[in-house]
Amino acid sequence: MQLTERDEAMLDWLSVVRLADMDALRWALAGLSDEAEPVSLRRAQQWTARLAEVGLVDRARPTFRDGSIVWATHQAIGKSAPNLFRQTTRHEVAVAAVSARYLARGYTWERDRKPAMRNDHQADGVAVSGDGKRELVEVELTPKTNDRYRVIFENHVWRLAREGVERVVYFCDAPTSRIVGREADVRVFRDERHRIVIAAAFDVRGKWVGDEGAAWRGSASPAPTPLPELAGEWGQA
Repeated sequence: MQLTERDEAMLDWLSVVRLADMDALRWALAGLSDEAEPVSLRRAQQWTARLAEVGLVDRARPTFRDGSIVWATHQAIGKSAPNLFRQTTRHEVAVAAVSARYLARGYTWERDRKPAMRNDHQADGVAVSGDGKRELVEVELTPKTNDRYRVIFENHVWRLAREGVERVVYFCDAPTSRIVGREADVRVFRDERHRIVIAAAFDVRGKWVGDEGAAWRGSASPAPTPLPELAGEWGQA
Protein backbone atom coordinates (compact mmCIF):
# COMPACT_ATOMS: atom_id res chain seq x y z
CA MET A 1 0.00 0.00 0.00
CA GLN A 2 1.26 3.46 -0.91
CA LEU A 3 1.18 5.81 2.07
CA THR A 4 -0.03 9.34 1.52
CA GLU A 5 1.59 12.39 3.11
CA ARG A 6 -1.35 12.53 5.48
CA ASP A 7 -0.84 8.87 6.45
CA GLU A 8 2.79 9.58 7.29
CA ALA A 9 1.84 12.72 9.22
CA MET A 10 -0.77 10.78 11.19
CA LEU A 11 1.78 8.11 12.11
CA ASP A 12 4.22 10.82 13.19
CA TRP A 13 1.49 12.34 15.36
CA LEU A 14 0.63 8.97 16.90
CA SER A 15 4.32 8.51 17.66
CA VAL A 16 4.11 11.64 19.82
CA VAL A 17 0.73 11.17 21.54
CA ARG A 18 0.97 7.33 21.55
CA LEU A 19 -2.78 6.68 22.01
CA ALA A 20 -5.90 8.17 20.47
CA ASP A 21 -9.59 7.40 20.39
CA MET A 22 -11.84 7.85 17.36
CA ASP A 23 -12.84 11.35 18.43
CA ALA A 24 -9.19 12.45 18.36
CA LEU A 25 -8.57 10.68 15.05
CA ARG A 26 -11.48 12.55 13.47
CA TRP A 27 -9.96 15.90 14.46
CA ALA A 28 -6.37 14.93 13.60
CA LEU A 29 -7.32 13.64 10.15
CA ALA A 30 -9.12 16.93 9.53
CA GLY A 31 -6.23 19.05 10.74
CA LEU A 32 -3.70 17.20 8.62
CA SER A 33 -5.96 17.71 5.60
CA ASP A 34 -6.27 21.47 6.25
CA GLU A 35 -9.88 21.06 7.32
CA ALA A 36 -11.30 22.93 10.31
CA GLU A 37 -14.09 20.47 11.16
CA PRO A 38 -13.64 16.82 12.14
CA VAL A 39 -14.02 14.16 9.48
CA SER A 40 -16.88 11.71 9.89
CA LEU A 41 -16.57 8.75 12.21
CA ARG A 42 -16.85 6.50 9.17
CA ARG A 43 -13.83 8.14 7.51
CA ALA A 44 -11.79 7.77 10.70
CA GLN A 45 -12.75 4.11 10.94
CA GLN A 46 -11.86 3.55 7.28
CA TRP A 47 -8.45 5.17 7.75
CA THR A 48 -7.80 2.98 10.79
CA ALA A 49 -8.89 -0.20 8.98
CA ARG A 50 -6.72 0.60 5.95
CA LEU A 51 -3.55 1.07 8.00
CA ALA A 52 -4.38 -1.82 10.34
CA GLU A 53 -4.61 -4.12 7.31
CA VAL A 54 -0.93 -3.53 6.55
CA GLY A 55 0.17 -3.63 10.19
CA LEU A 56 0.87 0.07 10.73
CA VAL A 57 -1.75 0.69 13.41
CA ASP A 58 -3.49 -1.50 15.91
CA ARG A 59 -6.61 -0.99 17.99
CA ALA A 60 -8.48 -2.38 20.95
CA ARG A 61 -11.68 -1.65 22.81
CA PRO A 62 -11.06 -1.94 26.54
CA THR A 63 -14.11 -2.56 28.69
CA PHE A 64 -13.56 0.75 30.51
CA ARG A 65 -13.87 2.78 27.27
CA ASP A 66 -16.91 3.54 25.11
CA GLY A 67 -14.96 3.07 21.88
CA SER A 68 -11.71 1.88 20.35
CA ILE A 69 -8.23 3.12 21.20
CA VAL A 70 -5.75 3.26 18.31
CA TRP A 71 -1.95 3.33 18.30
CA ALA A 72 0.87 3.08 15.77
CA THR A 73 2.64 -0.28 15.75
CA HIS A 74 6.32 -1.08 16.18
CA GLN A 75 6.46 -1.67 12.43
CA ALA A 76 5.32 1.91 11.85
CA ILE A 77 7.22 3.90 14.48
CA GLY A 78 9.66 1.53 16.17
CA LYS A 79 7.93 1.70 19.55
CA SER A 80 6.33 -1.13 21.49
CA ALA A 81 2.58 -1.32 21.95
CA PRO A 82 1.26 0.71 24.90
CA ASN A 83 -0.22 -0.93 27.97
CA LEU A 84 -3.87 0.11 27.87
CA PHE A 85 -4.41 -0.83 31.50
CA ARG A 86 -1.95 1.64 32.99
CA GLN A 87 -3.43 4.33 35.21
CA THR A 88 -2.20 6.97 32.75
CA THR A 89 -4.26 5.70 29.79
CA ARG A 90 -7.22 8.01 30.46
CA HIS A 91 -4.84 10.97 30.62
CA GLU A 92 -2.96 10.00 27.45
CA VAL A 93 -6.18 9.63 25.46
CA ALA A 94 -7.33 13.04 26.73
CA VAL A 95 -4.02 14.63 25.70
CA ALA A 96 -4.51 13.22 22.20
CA ALA A 97 -8.02 14.72 22.09
CA VAL A 98 -6.60 18.16 22.87
CA SER A 99 -3.65 17.76 20.52
CA ALA A 100 -5.92 16.79 17.61
CA ARG A 101 -8.04 19.89 18.11
CA TYR A 102 -4.93 22.05 17.96
CA LEU A 103 -4.01 20.40 14.65
CA ALA A 104 -7.44 21.31 13.28
CA ARG A 105 -6.73 24.94 14.17
CA GLY A 106 -3.51 25.04 12.20
CA TYR A 107 -1.05 24.37 15.02
CA THR A 108 1.66 21.75 15.14
CA TRP A 109 2.13 19.58 18.21
CA GLU A 110 5.33 18.48 19.89
CA ARG A 111 6.56 17.10 23.18
CA ASP A 112 7.72 19.57 25.77
CA ARG A 113 11.40 19.51 26.68
CA LYS A 114 12.38 17.22 29.53
CA PRO A 115 12.86 18.78 32.98
CA ALA A 116 16.36 20.16 33.39
CA MET A 117 16.34 20.10 37.19
CA ARG A 118 14.37 18.81 40.16
CA ASN A 119 11.88 21.69 40.33
CA ASP A 120 11.46 21.97 36.57
CA HIS A 121 8.18 20.87 35.00
CA GLN A 122 7.34 19.19 31.70
CA ALA A 123 3.99 20.16 30.20
CA ASP A 124 1.79 17.58 28.48
CA GLY A 125 2.55 19.12 25.11
CA VAL A 126 3.53 22.23 23.19
CA ALA A 127 1.28 23.67 20.49
CA VAL A 128 2.97 25.92 17.93
CA SER A 129 0.88 28.27 15.79
CA GLY A 130 1.57 29.08 12.17
CA ASP A 131 3.33 32.30 13.16
CA GLY A 132 5.55 30.50 15.67
CA LYS A 133 3.76 31.31 18.93
CA ARG A 134 4.18 28.55 21.49
CA GLU A 135 1.60 27.44 24.02
CA LEU A 136 2.24 25.04 26.87
CA VAL A 137 -0.69 22.65 27.15
CA GLU A 138 -1.73 20.81 30.30
CA VAL A 139 -4.44 18.18 30.63
CA GLU A 140 -5.54 17.99 34.24
CA LEU A 141 -8.08 15.34 35.22
CA THR A 142 -6.88 14.81 38.79
CA PRO A 143 -5.98 17.68 41.15
CA LYS A 144 -2.44 17.87 42.49
CA THR A 145 -1.28 18.97 45.92
CA ASN A 146 -0.83 22.64 46.78
CA ASP A 147 2.94 22.16 47.01
CA ARG A 148 3.06 20.61 43.56
CA TYR A 149 0.99 23.44 42.08
CA ARG A 150 3.37 25.95 43.66
CA VAL A 151 6.30 24.41 41.78
CA ILE A 152 4.35 24.08 38.53
CA PHE A 153 3.05 27.64 38.48
CA GLU A 154 6.45 29.06 39.40
CA ASN A 155 7.76 27.21 36.36
CA HIS A 156 4.92 28.46 34.14
CA VAL A 157 5.56 32.07 35.17
CA TRP A 158 9.30 31.70 34.54
CA ARG A 159 8.74 30.26 31.07
CA LEU A 160 6.16 32.90 30.14
CA ALA A 161 8.73 35.56 30.99
CA ARG A 162 11.93 33.95 29.69
CA GLU A 163 11.21 31.25 27.12
CA GLY A 164 8.89 33.06 24.74
CA VAL A 165 5.82 31.04 25.74
CA GLU A 166 2.65 32.87 24.70
CA ARG A 167 0.12 31.13 26.96
CA VAL A 168 -0.37 28.15 29.23
CA VAL A 169 -3.67 26.40 28.53
CA TYR A 170 -5.25 23.91 30.93
CA PHE A 171 -7.92 21.46 29.78
CA CYS A 172 -9.68 19.93 32.78
CA ASP A 173 -12.87 18.39 34.03
CA ALA A 174 -15.13 20.93 35.75
CA PRO A 175 -14.17 20.25 39.41
CA THR A 176 -10.45 20.25 38.62
CA SER A 177 -10.75 23.43 36.54
CA ARG A 178 -12.00 25.29 39.61
CA ILE A 179 -9.06 24.08 41.69
CA VAL A 180 -6.53 24.97 38.99
CA GLY A 181 -8.17 28.37 38.59
CA ARG A 182 -7.93 29.17 42.28
CA GLU A 183 -4.27 28.15 42.31
CA ALA A 184 -3.55 30.34 39.28
CA ASP A 185 -5.31 33.30 40.93
CA VAL A 186 -2.98 33.10 43.90
CA ARG A 187 0.27 32.09 42.24
CA VAL A 188 0.32 34.20 39.05
CA PHE A 189 0.73 37.99 39.02
CA ARG A 190 -2.47 39.81 38.12
CA ASP A 191 -1.05 41.33 34.92
CA GLU A 192 -0.01 37.85 33.69
CA ARG A 193 -3.07 35.93 34.86
CA HIS A 194 -4.85 36.24 31.50
CA ARG A 195 -2.06 34.16 29.94
CA ILE A 196 -3.12 31.15 32.02
CA VAL A 197 -6.26 29.87 30.28
CA ILE A 198 -8.41 27.20 31.90
CA ALA A 199 -11.06 25.26 29.98
CA ALA A 200 -13.53 22.83 31.54
CA ALA A 201 -13.39 20.51 28.53
CA PHE A 202 -13.75 16.96 29.89
CA ASP A 203 -16.12 14.98 32.04
CA VAL A 204 -14.72 13.03 34.96
CA ARG A 205 -14.15 9.98 32.72
CA GLY A 206 -11.91 11.97 30.40
CA LYS A 207 -14.44 12.33 27.56
CA TRP A 208 -14.45 15.66 25.72
CA VAL A 209 -17.66 17.56 26.52
CA GLY A 210 -16.47 21.17 26.34
CA ASP A 211 -17.06 24.15 24.10
CA GLU A 212 -14.96 23.40 21.02
CA GLY A 213 -13.75 26.97 20.68
CA ALA A 214 -13.46 28.30 24.22
CA ALA A 215 -9.75 27.79 24.82
CA TRP A 216 -8.86 29.38 21.48
CA ARG A 217 -10.97 32.51 22.01
CA GLY A 218 -8.94 33.64 25.01
CA SER A 219 -10.07 33.14 28.58
CA ALA A 220 -12.07 29.94 28.60
CA SER A 221 -13.79 30.63 31.88
CA PRO A 222 -13.97 33.39 34.49
CA ALA A 223 -11.05 33.32 36.89
CA PRO A 224 -12.42 31.61 40.02
CA THR A 225 -12.05 33.29 43.39
CA PRO A 226 -10.14 31.40 46.12
CA LEU A 227 -12.32 29.79 48.75
CA PRO A 228 -12.23 31.87 51.95
CA GLU A 229 -11.08 28.99 54.17
CA LEU A 230 -8.10 28.31 51.88
CA ALA A 231 -7.07 31.86 50.99
CA GLY A 232 -4.87 32.28 54.04
CA GLU A 233 -2.91 29.10 53.43
CA TRP A 234 -2.36 29.90 49.76
CA GLY A 235 -1.51 33.50 50.48
CA GLN A 236 1.50 32.31 52.50
CA ALA A 237 2.84 30.08 49.72
